[in-house]
Amino acid sequence: MTSPRSLAELTTLRVGGPAAHVVVAEDEQTLVAAVTAADATGTPALVVAGGSNLLVGDDGYPGTVVVVRTRGVDVADDTCGGAWLTVAAGEPWDDLVARTVAEDWAGLEALSGIPGSTGATPVQNVGAYGQEVATTVARVRTLDRSTGLQRTFVASDCGFGYRTSRFKTEPGRWLVLDVSFQLRRSAASEPVAYAELARTLGVDVGARAPLREVRDAVLGLRRGKGMVLDADDHDTWSVGSFFTNPVLDAAAADRLPADAPRFPQPDGRVKTSAAWLIERAGVRRGQAHGGAAVSTKHTLALTNRGTATAADVVALAADVRDRVLAAYGVELEPEPTLIGCSLPPRTL
Repeated sequence: MTSPRSLAELTTLRVGGPAAHVVVAEDEQTLVAAVTAADATGTPALVVAGGSNLLVGDDGYPGTVVVVRTRGVDVADDTCGGAWLTVAAGEPWDDLVARTVAEDWAGLEALSGIPGSTGATPVQNVGAYGQEVATTVARVRTLDRSTGLQRTFVASDCGFGYRTSRFKTEPGRWLVLDVSFQLRRSAASEPVAYAELARTLGVDVGARAPLREVRDAVLGLRRGKGMVLDADDHDTWSVGSFFTNPVLDAAAADRLPADAPRFPQPDGRVKTSAAWLIERAGVRRGQAHGGAAVSTKHTLALTNRGTATAADVVALAADVRDRVLAAYGVELEPEPTLIGCSLPPRTL
């Protein structure tokens, strides 16, 4: 692989300034050596794989950019009629999901079409259409950059929550090397938990459906929202959903309009829909700032129309955040990691 000259070449938003130094790691030894060497000399190191959850500033990155291109899927049967998959961090995520569906391994089918690498999925506890990777992750093998030693976490020690994990809450410490998943052997999906997906499949919520039909339905839904990468479609030049769905305490949820979506959580809090808040705060699909614009298909996606700078995306994100805050008193939180840029202080 030719070393990229800018971070824009490594991110799905296609913005970001120059990379001072780039190491492309196609094997684990090179990956660990590059990160360890940077840490030993105090050189900032940015680890990038799929780049689907990064917004990098226009000034670029002053340290070493380590591009994760490790590959490999090791498959072993377990004693419970399932499959145990150990997957290298750089393995493209949707390639893995496609294989699990083809092999009749259930548990990841509703996560079809999500861009990025396998190693990033436990960091974000990636989820969509009623599934999260936390339900199938068995263990995560990492490099602890604070000590230079490897450490393996079982799922119960990963601190999984809504779009978070211990790897996200301790940024820069844990380098994911591989992820092991435990999947059920079946041609039928896990119970369909998302109403929109159930309607598309023509089944009740909680029912199962053929794995291939679930994957096809999810891909169709995602394409309709501009959430499947397509070089010719600027609505897909994004990080997917730019804001997470707010999880509010009961009092804050009670202050929302009566028709606002409410999803009670096990801890007594209430999750609501960021897209619903954005749309009703007056943000329009296609609304632009410079070369950045809200997707024409989905208000949660902020997109590069071909000429956007990181500053354009940041300004648009701040405007969306401030409109929702003014209308509903809810401050939206960005989902992507921001490198070398940040949203300005809110105006209210």
